[in-house]
Order: sequence, then C-alpha cells, then structure tokens
Amino acid sequence: MKLFHPRRRHRPQRPHRPERGMTTAEYTVGTLGACTVGGVLVKIGQSEWFGDLVKDLLEKIPGMIPGL
Repeated sequence: MKLFHPRRRHRPQRPHRPERGMTTAEYTVGTLGACTVGGVLVKIGQSEWFGDLVKDLLEKIPGMIPGL
C-alpha cells in the first residue's frame, strides 16, 4: 500500500463555496472603524488640555537635547 503517489503533489481541493459580499462587508467595517478612530482623535486634538500638553512638550524638547 502506497501512501504517497508521485504524480499527486498537492492536497485535494475542497469544493469552493462562494462568499460574495464578504469583501464589501469587511471594507465597510474597516472604514467605519477608521472613521470612528479618526473622529475621536480630531475631537481630542481640538480640546484645550491637549493643545496645552503639546505646547508644553514642544517647549521641553530643546532642553532635553544636549548642545542646544
């Protein structure tokens, strides 16, 4: 009894099941997630405390670099 047939190099393929619409649904979920994250970042970026945080960080950077 042979377990390996020299002409058969690939495993037998399973029957193909059509998955129409899955790509569109996946793009929709990804786009919706990206827009949600972007909206949250815009809202945080427009807040006063975030502007103060960025301003303070930018003022401290020159003091952290030796030679400036």
